[in-house]
Amino acid sequence: MRIRFHLVMFMLSVALWINAQERDSMKVIRLGDVSVSASYEKRMIRSTALPVDVVGEHFLRERFTGNLIQTLEHIPGVHSMNIGSGFSKPVIRGMGFNRISVIENGVKQEGQQWGLDHGLEIDAFNTEQVTVRKGPASLLYGSDAMGGTIEITQRLPEAGNYVFGEAALLGKSINGTAGGSALIGIKKEAWYAKFRYSEQRFGDYRIPADTIVYLTQRLPVYGRKLKNTAGLERDMSLYTEYRKGRYSSNYAVSNAYQKVGFFPGTHGIPDMARLQDDGSHRNIELPFSTVNHLKATTHQQYMRSTVTGYLDAGYQRNDREELSRFHTHYDNQPIPEKDPDKELAFSLETYSLSAKIKHIPSTVWEHTAGWDVQYQQNRISGYSFLLPEYRRFTTGLFWLASWYPAGTDFSVSGGVRYDYGKMDVLAYGDFSGSLGLVWHPGDREIHLVKANIGHSFRLPGAYELTANGVHHGAFRHEQGDQALSSEQGWQLDLSYTYREKGVSFSASPYAAWFGNYIFLRPTGEWSVLPHAGQIYRYTGAEALFAGAEITFGIDFRPDLNYTLTGEYVYTLNLDEHIPLSFSPPASMRNTLTWTGKNIRAYAECQSIASQNRVARNEDPTRGAHLLHAGATVNIRIGKAMAEIALLFQNILDTRYYNHLSFYRKVEIPEPGRNVQLFIKVPFKSYIK
Repeated sequence: MRIRFHLVMFMLSVALWINAQERDSMKVIRLGDVSVSASYEKRMIRSTALPVDVVGEHFLRERFTGNLIQTLEHIPGVHSMNIGSGFSKPVIRGMGFNRISVIENGVKQEGQQWGLDHGLEIDAFNTEQVTVRKGPASLLYGSDAMGGTIEITQRLPEAGNYVFGEAALLGKSINGTAGGSALIGIKKEAWYAKFRYSEQRFGDYRIPADTIVYLTQRLPVYGRKLKNTAGLERDMSLYTEYRKGRYSSNYAVSNAYQKVGFFPGTHGIPDMARLQDDGSHRNIELPFSTVNHLKATTHQQYMRSTVTGYLDAGYQRNDREELSRFHTHYDNQPIPEKDPDKELAFSLETYSLSAKIKHIPSTVWEHTAGWDVQYQQNRISGYSFLLPEYRRFTTGLFWLASWYPAGTDFSVSGGVRYDYGKMDVLAYGDFSGSLGLVWHPGDREIHLVKANIGHSFRLPGAYELTANGVHHGAFRHEQGDQALSSEQGWQLDLSYTYREKGVSFSASPYAAWFGNYIFLRPTGEWSVLPHAGQIYRYTGAEALFAGAEITFGIDFRPDLNYTLTGEYVYTLNLDEHIPLSFSPPASMRNTLTWTGKNIRAYAECQSIASQNRVARNEDPTRGAHLLHAGATVNIRIGKAMAEIALLFQNILDTRYYNHLSFYRKVEIPEPGRNVQLFIKVPFKSYIK
């Protein structure tokens, strides 16, 4: 195999070597490490009236899949809208795409959000702490956060001067993934810096099926592997931080590259000859896609007396191409003389700037005001058409106040925001606002009650207004509608949490009404373009969302825990009195976890209900019961504490479908049995 991770193996050797050295050249007095994740989690949960989940490195490593959104699926209410190669988009409570903001180091991630066949272009190895906000977060994060946010942050470095790093290796049986990541960094006085390189390579995707259906044709899947779905992902990032006195700042530069093949049986004109086994499960041939995401960000913070100022700025460039041997859905279209295999190409540049001021005049009041602005420009090329060139400008002002009455167990927060946006000649503007309550009845550590009501607003995306062409990654003809108006709605969130003596319970019901909810509607119309299938058109309608997430946990013994999590989403198109398309089904997880001195093991049964509440011209999806298991072991090698995680997914090799996956449309099931091995060896050496 041509898979080499010299840097990772070198770092693995360095990690073991450094930890094996005797540091007798200087005297080191080291206090025990202090974990602050629990207090950070409590502070985040209690500081907002919205339901919030904070997960740290332990959660992310134990459930690590090499894909961040699939890892976060273990959080109730969070789903991944994915495609077989392992790339996915986040869905929170049935809302996805430009309704969910993903924020890394204070800047919103801006790729081709409409393109499902590419992930977030964020290195899963490089995520240390994630905060998931469910519900309308438009007040703080703008119109694209009306469904929630996923915020990726860095851990605070420990005190002292030291060099540090880690080496990690990842392997999967489902598609022959071999991956690795290497980290090296230094903490010296006020400076903190780290560099990471990660790479994953995978082969053709294995499925528990021998055939699929595309445009009414049944196509064979030889060896139960989807031909030409191999790919690679390569990520690099540099992060540096400075903290001294009242001032702190950080600077980050990252580049993410992905290349993945398309299954040729569902790209262009169906052709049995293109499906024959070519003798290799790791090569990438036409058709395939590439994406490269470059991002540079900075965060500045200064605190003086009762006032703290924040400034975030960022530049992003997302270059995406789909390459396929020339084929046309139009009569008499000639073969291009230049780049004849370039079917689609998009280059999206994004400039963003935001400023906030927080004022705490007393122990009972806190005020935050902010302004943000963003400019985007998209350029296109290629012999096919899906999305036009466009320019987009958005800006917003907000104010948020929180009141903590002295001697009481509750707090109240509320605010208002105004957004304005323009795309070429179309302009939109509207207000967002929210009012929330956080209450601790009785013992502050046992009960927590939250309530929040908010008005949200979202500008239509470029693809919702102007798309018109075959989207091969989604197996359909997509059409926008330039007559769409902005999306507006009211959302109510409630939650209750109980924790005492090894027992925990939480329930988070919610409801939302939208006067003009924009969704992708299966029209039942057959595209006039050959081999394009059914037309899916972006449509606005009055809509209702309702549902709940629940979590129950009990410690049978100090080392044995049982956890039940469940979720349900109800959607209704009030104009037609039918469900909305792509509504996630109800699901439940029963997990039994045993924790020993240096080992943690779990067994889990995941139950997914059938989704029969579907839109007109949308197929229902059968439910399934899946068994998973895993174990994490910490082993001391010299003075290094290595972490080894073994994961077994879909142990019974059950054939099932993800209702949110575009692959479901062509009867491609989700992955079969998968065994995954993840090894991480960190090191740290103190210096003067």
